[in-house]
Amino acid sequence: MRNFFALILCLLPVLSAAQDWEDRQVFKGTAPTQTLRILSSTDTVFFAPIISGFLAENPTWSVEYFVTGTAEITGRFQAAPDTFDIVISSAMDLQLKLVNDGFALEVGGVDLPDWAQWRQRLFAFTSEPATIVVNRNAFADKPIPRTRQELIQVLRAAPETFRGKLGTYDIRQSGLGYLFATQDARASETFWRLMEVMGSLDAKLYCCSGDMIDHVASGDLLVAYNVLGSYAVSRQKSDNRFEIIRPSDFPTTMMRTGFVSRHAPHPGAASDFLRYMIKVQTAAPSGGNFPLPPLELNPAGANPSVISLEPALMTYLDRLKRSVFIKEWTNAVVQ
Repeated sequence: MRNFFALILCLLPVLSAAQDWEDRQVFKGTAPTQTLRILSSTDTVFFAPIISGFLAENPTWSVEYFVTGTAEITGRFQAAPDTFDIVISSAMDLQLKLVNDGFALEVGGVDLPDWAQWRQRLFAFTSEPATIVVNRNAFADKPIPRTRQELIQVLRAAPETFRGKLGTYDIRQSGLGYLFATQDARASETFWRLMEVMGSLDAKLYCCSGDMIDHVASGDLLVAYNVLGSYAVSRQKSDNRFEIIRPSDFPTTMMRTGFVSRHAPHPGAASDFLRYMIKVQTAAPSGGNFPLPPLELNPAGANPSVISLEPALMTYLDRLKRSVFIKEWTNAVVQ
């Protein structure tokens, strides 16, 4: 799939001298003289078209793109905030905490509603639902559950069918998984009942949506809970072995966000990149050129299912609250 990117000129080693990355690539304009460095949790295949579009308009720049997990971004960035120009992540709460702690530069010229930006420093640029992904063959003779309660009923009705065949995020390791779990718990007690049922059926725990999607498609899993919708939709275009469900009881939609480091080596160019990223992602770009879903801006205001950028997001980052939540989750799921 990487041949899809016209402006990728070289693939750097997976291991750097000091640390390893999930991916690390360099994109070059036609006459590069300087390099922007982006730290991100977004798979390269999804983000590369944005980089390529920016470089087409700014050919004297190159972009070095580093990919790591949502839970690792905070530590890696805080250890060297002057190393990276831009930070991208789907873990909205962790991003908001970094910005609130003074790590972000104010960027002007961005017109987003309050629920999609924080103090002109943290900016949303996608809208992406949490989904349930199920194996089609496993549900050939069963109704497809459309709510969490219906999923609970299906699992309780056929426990031996689903034992060891359920997957979800390990929220102890995944920043996005923790965000989705805390938001679900705020919305309804049904979340805890579902976690208890999944735990009783030996649910498998994952770091990433991509792995869960692979395993549902292959049949190693029959159900995966809280899978990132954009990744599932992209995969389904070439693989229809699974069904994507957006729960109708209380849908949860996160917004991928980005900010410019206050210590960025190239603050001007980084701000230009961030403005470009938001421009193309709010212009409803075609899915063929921009795999990431756009940021849906509703003139009537924020969709109730969308997690807003607001101080309440940091509630569960409190050390004590996080410890209590993870303990309760572990008791329910890791049985």
